[in-house]
Amino acid sequence: MGSCIICGTSTEGYICESHQEDVVFDFEGSHANQLTPGRFYRGSVDGFAEFGVFIDIGDSVTGLLHRSELDSRLESLDWDSGDEVYVQVTDVHDNGNVDLTWSIRQSDREFRGALVDTPEGDELPAEADDPNEDAAAGRPVADTADESTDAESTADQTESTAAETEPTTDRTRTDGDSPVETASTTDPGSVVSDADDTTSDPDGQAADAGGAQLVEPEPESESTSGTEYETVRTDDLDEYVDDSVRIEGEVASVRQTGGPTVFTLRDEAGTVECAAFEEAGVRAYPGIEAGAFVAVEGHVERHRGGLQVESDDLSVLDESGREAVETRMADALADEAEVESVDLLAEDSVVADLTNEIRDLAGTIRRAVLESRPVVVRHDASADGYLAAAAIERATLPFVEAEHARSDAGYHYFDRRPLAEGVYDMDSATRDVTKMLDARERHDEAIPLFVFCGVGGTSASSDGLSLLSVYDAERAVLDVDVEEHVDVDAFVGTDGDDTTAAALAANVAVHIDPEAREDLAHLPAVSFWEHTPAAYADLADEAGYDAERAREVREAVALVANYQSYEDKRELVRDLVFEGGEALAAAFASRFRTKRDAAIETARAHLDYREVDGGTIGVLDTDAFTHRYDFPPTALLCDELHRRTREAASVLVGVGEDELFVRGDVDIHAIAEETAERVPDADVSVGAARDDRLEFLLGERDAVQEAVLDVVAEQA
Repeated sequence: MGSCIICGTSTEGYICESHQEDVVFDFEGSHANQLTPGRFYRGSVDGFAEFGVFIDIGDSVTGLLHRSELDSRLESLDWDSGDEVYVQVTDVHDNGNVDLTWSIRQSDREFRGALVDTPEGDELPAEADDPNEDAAAGRPVADTADESTDAESTADQTESTAAETEPTTDRTRTDGDSPVETASTTDPGSVVSDADDTTSDPDGQAADAGGAQLVEPEPESESTSGTEYETVRTDDLDEYVDDSVRIEGEVASVRQTGGPTVFTLRDEAGTVECAAFEEAGVRAYPGIEAGAFVAVEGHVERHRGGLQVESDDLSVLDESGREAVETRMADALADEAEVESVDLLAEDSVVADLTNEIRDLAGTIRRAVLESRPVVVRHDASADGYLAAAAIERATLPFVEAEHARSDAGYHYFDRRPLAEGVYDMDSATRDVTKMLDARERHDEAIPLFVFCGVGGTSASSDGLSLLSVYDAERAVLDVDVEEHVDVDAFVGTDGDDTTAAALAANVAVHIDPEAREDLAHLPAVSFWEHTPAAYADLADEAGYDAERAREVREAVALVANYQSYEDKRELVRDLVFEGGEALAAAFASRFRTKRDAAIETARAHLDYREVDGGTIGVLDTDAFTHRYDFPPTALLCDELHRRTREAASVLVGVGEDELFVRGDVDIHAIAEETAERVPDADVSVGAARDDRLEFLLGERDAVQEAVLDVVAEQA
């Protein structure tokens, strides 16, 4: 039998069963099946994939740390290949695959011991003393001491040690319950300052004349050892790094890691993560859930670029304490969420008519951030959609990062997700709800606020929006092609071609953060493909974006939006739109024009002109004469083709297998309604209304085409 290197109890080997997760292991095996699930291992980064990080454990085994097991977004990790990391093995599969989870303890000092995991069994590191031999000083050992050791020798050793000890603080108990701190004498040979007032009890403990025993100090928590915790707000924590503090607030979320339990605490000034350790992977304070009002006492540390409170104690506030915190938080929330009246970016009658709605939407976004609810922006995967969402992102991210102490707050509390189809359908909504519920179940994350930019304003998105409402997810829509009956919580919209989603969003953004005005000044002008309002063109020119540069940014974003359309491409879009990446935008724009012009040349050669009573209609078979799966997408191609041929044909109709695009001065909803009456078996409906697109059944293609041409001729 040996003794545990942590607690000294008798056990087989060097670590008892209850302390397996308190030790970090170096692995010297050669096969995955030699790993022990549940143990923490030292590893190194091997490589990155879309779904996670590969970690080398030892020299011969590699495991996968899936992105869902990380405590931050994969994109925000600052790891390089070869960096040392600490992980826990959760499973070893029969095929040799190794599943890992993230360890919040990322240094040796955060573990209570270290061992080497070898095929022959556990071993001590080469430099460590073996506790099962002659007991090393300060290391716990089992009861294997030599029974022949006499009391006199032990007493001599104790006295010798005391003589070399610096003055300390003893704890004196006068009544058996109340500890009183008493400074010991500076005489190293004395236990108390007045030897005449002390006697010895039968057990050899010193006692004062009144019978109070003087005992050796025992390890106690900081909260019982006299530590003073200064009550502070979360926005002041940066000044208290390495100090002991007390914070009162509401638990916003709770998540269990492989090490401590992490409580996200929100007060009137912001949020901070508080780590409470019970045992590796064991829930600390199981009775405290999200929504509880608590006081946390602990010390402030920097953790992975952010601030974190290492908790010494976490307790629920009494009723008066809760009321005081609630009052402070409510007052602060109302003050911070309130949107001041700010000037619009430029004179724009369409936007001016929506000033109240714009202010309300900005306040909705600010309130979500203050309530620690993630903001999810869903937007059309077009240049206008990306620019609109980028405007909201630009104004919201600084607010998020100022409100939340964690280093990856900008990724955790703000997400931008493009919609390739231009509508928020049930497929998109189901993915969002699944992700939302998973985050709530696994990380106790709050239900997000969903903001829709350039989508969501028509009945085509009603089913998806309704699914969100089932879970009380707040929904806000900002769109330029809207219907009266859209049922959402906040709404900014208009119906017509007089503005763009980006122009509306940029004005919402300056209400979220007035300091973002200079960054956003050029966005409205960039979002107009033609007929840019003079006020926005002048504003962009003052910001350094003349017509040529604005065009290059627009074309660059349009090209980028087409590829990996389901990805936000946050950093790339930021570089194109905000960071002065003039050369980058010019390079993308050049590629855009090359591919667009080649597609236009092919399409024009196959354009069929049809004379009708009201004029001429251009008809293009988009399946036969476009590169369907390459740039430019059909909608963008039809836009440009119409601009170049409008003198010859006032209306352009692009006909595909089961979709039909219409460009010109027409009403797409009226066309859809009339066509559906004429071809009742075609199941005609409006697809992405902003694209002026109809959808129908493939087998009725010819009938739908002829009906649409007749209806367009009548409208013209």
